[in-house]
Amino acid sequence: MKGKGRLQAGVIALLLLGQSATVTAEEKQELFNFVRPLDAVQVSTEDADLPNRIGEPTPQGEVLRRITFHVAAQPTLRLSPQTGSWDWSQQQAVSLRVQNAMDWALTLDVQIDSRDGKRLTSRIALPAGPAQTLLIPLHASSAGDQGMRAAVPMPFSHAGNRVLLADSVQGTIDLSQVSAVSLSLSQPKAPQSILLSQFAVTAALPTAAAYEQIVDAYGQFSRANWPEKITQESQLQQAAEQEPAQLQSLLKQRPKQDQYGGWLGSPGLKKTGFFHTQKRDGRWFLVSPEGNPFYSLGVNAVTLEQSATYVEGREAMFSALPKEGDALAAFYGNSDSRSGIGANQGRAFANGRWFDFYKANLQRSYGKVDAAQWRSLATQRLQAWGFNTLGNWSDSGFAQQAQMPFTIPLSIRGDYATISTGTDWWGAMPDPFDPRFAMATERAVAIAARDHRDNPWLLGYFADNELAWAGPGEGAEGRYALAYATLRLTTDVPAKRAFLKQLRDKYRNHNGLSKAWGIDLQAWELMEDPGFQAPLPNEAYPAIEQDMQAFLKLYADTYYKTIADSLNWHAPNHLLLGGRFASSIPEAVQACAQYCDVLSFNFYTREPQQGYDFAALRALDKPLLVTEFHFGSRDRGPFWGGVAEVYKEEERGPAYAHFLSKALAEPQIVGAHWFQYLDQPVTGRLLDGENGHLGLVAITDRPWSGFVKEVRKANLNVPLVLLKAKPAAKP
Repeated sequence: MKGKGRLQAGVIALLLLGQSATVTAEEKQELFNFVRPLDAVQVSTEDADLPNRIGEPTPQGEVLRRITFHVAAQPTLRLSPQTGSWDWSQQQAVSLRVQNAMDWALTLDVQIDSRDGKRLTSRIALPAGPAQTLLIPLHASSAGDQGMRAAVPMPFSHAGNRVLLADSVQGTIDLSQVSAVSLSLSQPKAPQSILLSQFAVTAALPTAAAYEQIVDAYGQFSRANWPEKITQESQLQQAAEQEPAQLQSLLKQRPKQDQYGGWLGSPGLKKTGFFHTQKRDGRWFLVSPEGNPFYSLGVNAVTLEQSATYVEGREAMFSALPKEGDALAAFYGNSDSRSGIGANQGRAFANGRWFDFYKANLQRSYGKVDAAQWRSLATQRLQAWGFNTLGNWSDSGFAQQAQMPFTIPLSIRGDYATISTGTDWWGAMPDPFDPRFAMATERAVAIAARDHRDNPWLLGYFADNELAWAGPGEGAEGRYALAYATLRLTTDVPAKRAFLKQLRDKYRNHNGLSKAWGIDLQAWELMEDPGFQAPLPNEAYPAIEQDMQAFLKLYADTYYKTIADSLNWHAPNHLLLGGRFASSIPEAVQACAQYCDVLSFNFYTREPQQGYDFAALRALDKPLLVTEFHFGSRDRGPFWGGVAEVYKEEERGPAYAHFLSKALAEPQIVGAHWFQYLDQPVTGRLLDGENGHLGLVAITDRPWSGFVKEVRKANLNVPLVLLKAKPAAKP
């Protein structure tokens, strides 16, 4: 049946004791069975139906009933009591016996409502395959409850059954008066079906079992296998012995280049002794200190120090942690990563004892963990794979080796005022009008530049990272969040005083502002009060948007000029590489273009051109560096596929090559930096619980050979495209 419908008495039923809809707190209480219907529940459908009156047997011997969702915005199946509501106050989860009837995964939306209008929602990745028990917790939950960005893969085997535990539930409900449970698909392009049988509630939630011993002795996911998985220590040792000869062979095949990685055979660029930018024949170039074209192919986080994961309080997740006195116990430590930043909101297990599986695997492979030896091997790997730059957050020890160009982040920290835009992933926005910000900038730049003032290997400095220039949402509230948030503050905040001065200089008094903004402001002093809410931009009063833009321009100009002035004093020979934009506004991008040598963006898209309006960027005529991109998958251990995810490992290499080819097609782009060198720990890194398969190298220190081969091929093709040159050797 397509459209709206209801199947009632004698067709589908709720199995209850008596006519009330109360469920007792037994471990599992069946409420309703699609195959054996009785007479106590209403089932309504919208753009969905139950095409068969009887169930369908599965190859596994179960009988389930088909539900078909038709092409519509949100085809839905809704279960509700015949009368009253369900009392689930003693229950922990809704249980559904379900099977995907398609040959591909479906995304199933589950919604649980209570009579007071409150709601729980969850989005389920329902894999193809045999039937499983779907459990939806009756409370908000997320992977952060387990201390990680992404949850353990589902389903898992529990008590002889396939169990799919929802890893993300949002909202809240009154469990004493539950009014409905709905299943739906979002905008299916063709009819899709699932099979259902038992609908129940349960007081037992197997969360602990879902996460039990999910990590093996080598830091790998224990419940899956893949070709490169390590099962014994001798594999690590054998690979470590063979790799140096393999790398030397690859290094000999690189194109001809100067010591800094600039490509030879392309005259016409200036030689300054330091990295700089130059435009030639309509294309921007980075230029090596020896005057050769340099396209920055970089890798972020080439470091030994980001691979630990918290174990305290969740020791049961690990099958083989070293005991006290074991040699590998040297790789335990203690930290506290708790903070108020958005990246850590809702995250448990963010402090205490940790273990570093990566260093333990280095010990297994090489007999010791020697930082200098590790840096030397990492450098050889990156150069053999066609990279020429150490990106952000890489080990500072690389700067002393004089083997590979590197970058330095300016992390400006201090007690200056900050402003929240509502995004605040890495913290609130610094107030550049606060004199303490200028002092903090001076201090950060002086320290960063102290040992590198005349270092030709330094590509340049980044002006902080992924600042929250915009707020959440697509409308004016997000676009102008920084301006609106500033006006809501007290006049103790320098930015608010700067904004009010700008407005007073323009309008002189409250009457002029009232007329321009279409408000009734009785006195100028009312704008000084905390909580002042400015009107949103509208066509009738264009001055509102103009004033917001003027303030944001002043804000961004002040911010970038402060950093540029300090860097020009302490490090006049080196580039200011921009602000690594993730959240951005036009005013900030324009100010960055004015005061920085290079614009920098973190683009987590299939192509760089999908990350920003390149027509606007071309108008700025400024070199641009892609400072983060990646493509992850979930089939090599870590549970998170990254910000830009592909379906499987074999797709990562082609995705990298495609992104790089599109970057080369853009005359402004002067390089691209991959995030990151290593996979993140299965159970999440210390900083924020991120646990992605994003690396060139696994937690075992073994390169992902298929991916690396494709990356190297794409990297070695860059000078051929950029300079129209012939290869020095066959890659």
